[in-house]
Amino acid sequence: MTALHAFLTSPFLGTPSWFWLAFMAIVLGLLVLDLGVLHRDQHEIEMRESLLLYSGYFSVGLLFGGWVWWQLGATKALEFYTGFLIEQSLSMDNVFVMAMILGFFAIPRRYQHRVLFWGILGVIVLRALMIGLGTALLQQFEWMLYLFGIFLLLTGVKMLFSRQEQHPDLAQNPLLKFLRRHLRVSAELHDGRFLVHLYDPGAGRQLLYATPLLLALVLIELADLLFAVDSVPAVFAITQDPFIVYTSNIFAILGLRSLYFALAALMHRFIYLKYALALVLIFIGGKIFLQGFIGKIPALVSLSVTFTLLAGGVLLSLLKTRDKSA
Repeated sequence: MTALHAFLTSPFLGTPSWFWLAFMAIVLGLLVLDLGVLHRDQHEIEMRESLLLYSGYFSVGLLFGGWVWWQLGATKALEFYTGFLIEQSLSMDNVFVMAMILGFFAIPRRYQHRVLFWGILGVIVLRALMIGLGTALLQQFEWMLYLFGIFLLLTGVKMLFSRQEQHPDLAQNPLLKFLRRHLRVSAELHDGRFLVHLYDPGAGRQLLYATPLLLALVLIELADLLFAVDSVPAVFAITQDPFIVYTSNIFAILGLRSLYFALAALMHRFIYLKYALALVLIFIGGKIFLQGFIGKIPALVSLSVTFTLLAGGVLLSLLKTRDKSA
C-alpha cells in the first residue's frame, strides 16, 4: 500500500501521477461511452445530436477545469480554461479541412463519425509526443519560448493580412500518393471498415486491402499534426505546465470532433473568425515579450482578452451573415 501511495503521489512531468491517471480514466470513459454506447450502430449524425454531444464534452471540460481549480489553484485553472478556449478556436479551421478530406473520398455521413472517432486516438498519442518534446526543449532552452512568441506573432500577422483562402489539391498530396503506391486500396467502403480481406486475382488468394476510410483517417491525422504546429506553441505561451497544456488540448479536441457535424454546415458564416484568431495569436505572442517589461500577465487577463476577441469575431460574423441560410 505504501508503494502504491508513493507511485500515485510521485510527480510525473511536475504533476502527481494520480492526476494523469485520473485524466486518462476520464478520457477513456468518454471514448467508451461514445463508441460503445452512443454510436454502437453507425448512423448519420444530425445537427441536434452533434450539438448535444458537444455540450456533453464541453461540460466535462469545464468540470475538469473546476477540479484543477480545487486541486491546483485558480491560476492553473484559468490557464487550463485559456488553453481549452484557444485550442478549440485554432482548431476550427481544421473542421473545413476534415470536411474537404471526407468529401474528397466520398465518405457517407453515417461513416464519418467512425473516422473522426478513431482519429482522436491518434491525436492523443501525437499531441503527447509534441507536448513532451516541447516541454523538454523549454526546460533545456528557456529562450525557445521567445521563438514560439516570434512564430505566433508572424503567424498572426500573416493570417490577419492574407486575403486568399488556400484550398489544397488532395489528389496531389504527397502522402496520399505514397499510400496509394504502397498499399492495396479497395474502391468500396465495405461497411465502414478500415481494412478488409479481398480476393486478389493476380495472387490467387485473399489479401489485405485498405479502404478509402483508412486513407481519409491518415490524412485527417496529418492535418491535425499540421494545425498543432500553431496551437501547441500558443498554449505553451500561456503556461509551460505539460499537464495543463495536454489536458486542455485533449478536452478541446474531443469537443470539437463531436461538434464537427454542426460546424461543417456553418463554417461559411464565420467570416471574421480568422481575423479574431489572428489577433489572439498576436496577443499571445506579444505577451511573451511584454512579460520582460511589465512582469507576468495574470491568467485571468489572458483568458478575458482571448474570450473577448473570439466572441467578438463570432458574433460579428453571425450578425454580418444573418441573412444567409446555413
